[in-house]
Amino acid sequence: MQFQLSEEQLMIQQAARDFAQQELKPGVIERDEHQKFPVEQVRKLGELGFLGMMVSEEFGGSGLDAVSYVLVMEELSKIDASASVVVSVNNSLVCYGLEAFGSAEQKEKYLKPLASGEIIGAFCLSEPEAGSDATSQHTTAEDKGDYYLLNGTKNWITNGSTASVYLVIAQTDPSLKHRGINAFIVEKGMEGFTIGPKENKMGIRGSDTHSLMFNDVKVPKENRIGENGFGFKFAMKTLEGGRIGIAAQALGIAAGAYELALAYAQERKSFGKPISDHQAIAFKLADMATKIEAARMLVYKAAWLKDQGQSYTLAGSMAKLYASKVAMEVTVEAVQVHGGYGFVKEYHVERLMRDAKITQIYEGTSEIQQMVISREILD
Repeated sequence: MQFQLSEEQLMIQQAARDFAQQELKPGVIERDEHQKFPVEQVRKLGELGFLGMMVSEEFGGSGLDAVSYVLVMEELSKIDASASVVVSVNNSLVCYGLEAFGSAEQKEKYLKPLASGEIIGAFCLSEPEAGSDATSQHTTAEDKGDYYLLNGTKNWITNGSTASVYLVIAQTDPSLKHRGINAFIVEKGMEGFTIGPKENKMGIRGSDTHSLMFNDVKVPKENRIGENGFGFKFAMKTLEGGRIGIAAQALGIAAGAYELALAYAQERKSFGKPISDHQAIAFKLADMATKIEAARMLVYKAAWLKDQGQSYTLAGSMAKLYASKVAMEVTVEAVQVHGGYGFVKEYHVERLMRDAKITQIYEGTSEIQQMVISREILD
């Protein structure tokens, strides 16, 4: 494994860093305060090719590797996790799922505008009673011959009202259990498809999170992804890559908080010298830096394995489990380093602390990652 980034990867990293500082940072506190979706910023992310980074160029993507993708996710997340989660969902879940498993017609119709950033997508798995349990889908898709009749509710959907294309997991044949699950492409505006109110969240408040309701929505047969009964495998394969994106987001949140704490500690003085000269603070910073670097290695390794075409199930789950834990620990310490100022919104660290918590929840909680890891190491 190469520990040195290529010139192209360094350029992509710098481009993401510049974008985060110049485009995301101005107004990020206001967007968080008022739960404003970063419409203009997401449009520019699409123009930069960040919304379809790993999609091949023939389908409108940038054709880049997974390591480049996590570099971008890390830099964006240092400043605004509400914007980076749009990049994560569109790349890891929506575009990946369509390119890997969609038909030629589906790729032409849906993947191209998604990869180019013309539109954004949403991945719809979680439900009120099932959470992210793909085996327990209460949303149903009744086979009516040349179309499916979709009924049910999906919860906690990122890009819920701003997406144009939705990948929906639903149960077609309950008697077959997980083998009777399918994945469908649903378009905004289909009759019977309604979007609930925006969730008032603790963190990633600029992210567009809604419940979706499907009431006798007619989904054309050609909008089913893969063979009949492929939905469960589709969800599992797609979520596997999604963990890398969330791990990179957690890493970025932690790194952003650390950078702010380090700068503050070197500027803030007490007892006649910078607080970074006091061991109590210096040791905190040392622990934060070490944890972040360990998380970075796990995240980069998972992305590298994906690029090599090797199994990354274990690495991806380890990266998400550890990076999300580090995100919480580091952001809490960053607030502590800032003291009373850490409790004030203009210093950013309290927002990063609130944003960090979601990385332990979505795309599978820490306990789910522990289950995946234990299964892999004990198999």
